[in-house]
Amino acid sequence: MTTLLGRRRLIPELRSSNRQMRSLGERLAVNTVMQGTAADVIKIAMIAIERRLREEGLNARLVLQIHDELLLELEADELERCREIVLHEMRAAYPFEPALEAEAGAGPNWAEAK
Repeated sequence: MTTLLGRRRLIPELRSSNRQMRSLGERLAVNTVMQGTAADVIKIAMIAIERRLREEGLNARLVLQIHDELLLELEADELERCREIVLHEMRAAYPFEPALEAEAGAGPNWAEAK
């Protein structure tokens, strides 16, 4: 199977003579396109965000990826500029139609930022 960005994943389970293994392979094949493409897209966004933060001389740093979320640490005076950068780069990571949507939260910890 191949993601929309061309990354391939071999799924040998599809050729198994064991029904359960073949069934697993079928689920993997269906999920690979969607989940693999999502993984590709967020990695592109992470690279773009990190590049923009450095180019603009911001002290913010990308700390963690959690599924489709990114966690950044930053000073309060950088919040609005970082929010603009993150939202722009997340939305522009891949030219889907309709365009990707993104949200940004802020808080003293991950739970409160949601």
